[in-house]
Amino acid sequence: MLDLDLIRNNPDRVKQGAAAKGVKVDIDHLLEIDARLRGLMRQCEDLRSQRNAASKEVSRLKQSGQDAAAIIEQVGRVNEQIKQLEPQMSQLEAELRELRLNIPNLPADDVPVGRSAEQNVIVRTWGEKPKLDFKPKPHWDIGTDLGIIDFERATKLTGSNFAMFVGAGAALVRALISYMLDLHTREHGYVEIAPPFIANRATMVATGQLPKFEEDMYRCNLDDYFLIPTAEAPLTSLHRDEVLDAARLPINYTAYTPCWRREAGSYGRDTRGLTRVHQFDKVEMFKIVHPDTSWDELEKLTRHAEDVLQRLGLHYRVVLLCTGEMSFSNAKCYDLELWAPGLERWFEVSSCSNFLDYQARRGNIRFKEKGGKPQFVHTLNGSGVAFPRLIIALLESYQQPDGSVVIPEALRKYMGGMERIERK
Repeated sequence: MLDLDLIRNNPDRVKQGAAAKGVKVDIDHLLEIDARLRGLMRQCEDLRSQRNAASKEVSRLKQSGQDAAAIIEQVGRVNEQIKQLEPQMSQLEAELRELRLNIPNLPADDVPVGRSAEQNVIVRTWGEKPKLDFKPKPHWDIGTDLGIIDFERATKLTGSNFAMFVGAGAALVRALISYMLDLHTREHGYVEIAPPFIANRATMVATGQLPKFEEDMYRCNLDDYFLIPTAEAPLTSLHRDEVLDAARLPINYTAYTPCWRREAGSYGRDTRGLTRVHQFDKVEMFKIVHPDTSWDELEKLTRHAEDVLQRLGLHYRVVLLCTGEMSFSNAKCYDLELWAPGLERWFEVSSCSNFLDYQARRGNIRFKEKGGKPQFVHTLNGSGVAFPRLIIALLESYQQPDGSVVIPEALRKYMGGMERIERK
């Protein structure tokens, strides 16, 4: 969440930042609640001071053998007034927190202002579009013809917008998991985490998923738990309510998890094949860093995600998102988009974001330098990378005229030396 002092001192900046992201917020109402709460807090503090002074007077009168009944009665009245104020303050504090939780993070100064993808900025591209001397097929035909993706049985088992990988397809998923985790841990300096795939409400609030996006998540109502939409959620809360030694920073974590997203409102558009599914696999990268280094760390994080794609030989571009395309919680975000020749379009496979201290305030994650006071860390995360659309690009980019698919060199050792997936 945003620093309350920032909201108090720069309300217009907060209004403009939220509007640039397309989020409606009532900052004036928040400031009104804040003013009422502060007024009650001052009133309560004055009453406590009166009570303390009166209590000392009671002690003095008793020690001198004088009658303290009137002062004791006064202390009782003051205590009653405090008891009446405390629930009012608690209610206002809860209301103020809820209002703050619904204010998005502010875009960084160098983020382009815009409402749609047309205002995004292409930062760089890598590689070239595959040159195929035949008409490329879409991934759903490739996967079905090779018998490595079964959409019909996945729908029978669960419902629409689910996929099931079979044989070499399942091996490909497993290979991608191992490949990415090895790359991030052995060469990029991340520590692997195997977190729970279900998170409690406090975890989802810390990462910024709640309360804004509850309708997009799968919820276990009995326990008020949530199937995680990304490993970012548990990784963000690993150090929730902790004060870290500054010498530990930066902390780099990576994790493989399945992810679940209800994608409310997405039915009927862009849902064929693996384009938009409710369950998918992803390897995530997450950083906890010193505020002074967070912008440099964002560039490192993005390069680490790019390395995954470069070693797979896939044509991609890095896109700086405009304000209207950014997520609720980030201050700046690069999307990595892969080219899929069968569908002739770009697909986002990674979002690399800097949240500044926004998540740290929600999760109360701080650090302390020697002799200093605790400060909020900065957090960053990026997909390293998400599988469904990566698999789209892999199948469509490496398809052959005979219907087979060549396996990129970087994955072959993870697939037992297999060089291509062929029809059996």
